[in-house]
Amino acid sequence: MNLGGEGLPAEALKQSLRALESFAGPTVLIDAQTRVLALGAQAHSLLKGRLKPGQRLAEAFEARLADTLRAALRAREELPIAALEAASPGSPRALRLRATDLTEGNRSVGWAIHLAVAPEAPDGPEELFHGLWTQEPQMRQLFRTIERAARTEASVLVRGESGTGKELTAYALHTLSSRAKGPFRAINCAALSPSLLESELFGHVRGAFTGAVRDSPGHFRLAGGGTLFLDEVAELPLELQAKLLRVLETHSVIPVGGREAISVDVRIVAATHRALRREVEQGRFRADLMYRLRVVPLFLPSLRERPGDILPLADRFLKDLNARGGRQVLRFSAPARRLLQEYPWPGNVRELRNVMEYAHVMGEGPVLSEAELPPEFHEPPATGLKPLNTGAPRRLAPSATVGLDDIRRALSQTQGNRAKAAALLGISRITLWRRLRQDPGKTG
Repeated sequence: MNLGGEGLPAEALKQSLRALESFAGPTVLIDAQTRVLALGAQAHSLLKGRLKPGQRLAEAFEARLADTLRAALRAREELPIAALEAASPGSPRALRLRATDLTEGNRSVGWAIHLAVAPEAPDGPEELFHGLWTQEPQMRQLFRTIERAARTEASVLVRGESGTGKELTAYALHTLSSRAKGPFRAINCAALSPSLLESELFGHVRGAFTGAVRDSPGHFRLAGGGTLFLDEVAELPLELQAKLLRVLETHSVIPVGGREAISVDVRIVAATHRALRREVEQGRFRADLMYRLRVVPLFLPSLRERPGDILPLADRFLKDLNARGGRQVLRFSAPARRLLQEYPWPGNVRELRNVMEYAHVMGEGPVLSEAELPPEFHEPPATGLKPLNTGAPRRLAPSATVGLDDIRRALSQTQGNRAKAAALLGISRITLWRRLRQDPGKTG
């Protein structure tokens, strides 16, 4: 196709555009300098006449997006470009552009630009809330709940998978409370042995055990007037659960090796990835302690339950990495976007941040491609496990045929790995996640 200085006859351009728009939608033909050669009838209607032959394509959009548009065209591949805000009122809120490279021999002579109205943002604007970012309605509703809970002295139990932001939530509760000027202390109950954890929580006196050469106040006393965050509280051994319950009831601690109770003034925020009600049923957690800790329960959704946040969060992390210097990534390739959107994100936002850092380091150029994503994005899940049902290989099963008991057995066999459990059951990972969300045990 000759799109050079001599151009195509007007009738030939019209015929080409009619053919393109019949299967590709609104289309604009531009030359190698991004000047508009012609617009199809659908494109002219969509842009409301604000772009004419001879103008540069970027003139139809906000000036700040011109560099993004040029970088996308230089990549010479057919893919979606980030939504470009319309430059004039009365136009669609935003458009998505897809560029098809037009060549003459081995030489690029321009592009066919296909337009589509971008989907509306989820029910409102984005929000950055004490380190937690979202544009999803359920997260914004959670932020309002955190604000209400922060105004009270009630104990809060934060439930969520690893990487969902449990400590950020706890710190937000502290910062928004009347205790904000007091200390914020955090301890992971799963990271220490029971004896060391008891000393870290309640303190010890000199000579209480070998190596105790001086008194130690412990986290409860160090958090006096402020907030103590107990992460992974479900991992506390039963003996320590009884001692923690006593502290909550008496508002005092007895250091290891000590005899006198010492008053403490602390608000407790606890967190766990387990359902405490189920832990109580299994005899691994005290019911009376659960009720003390779970006055206000907060449930943090996993990243896969926030699909509208995945790509915007990835883009935010890339911008942070770009700001450090070195490689400047402007956008994702279409296959990379698809892989990021479909990946189950077992490590949630923390994993997404790490994946972006990996891809930023491993690749080159302004486009982050699928080849730059970590190996787990390219390997099919290999369970290496004996199927739960014998006989011929199963196709994907209807979700109605797979019960919660089946899912629990599969999760038990796979040590909680949801991707492997879905493969064993012959259902999709999305179906498994949907069924788990209906699990009454999640309310614990």
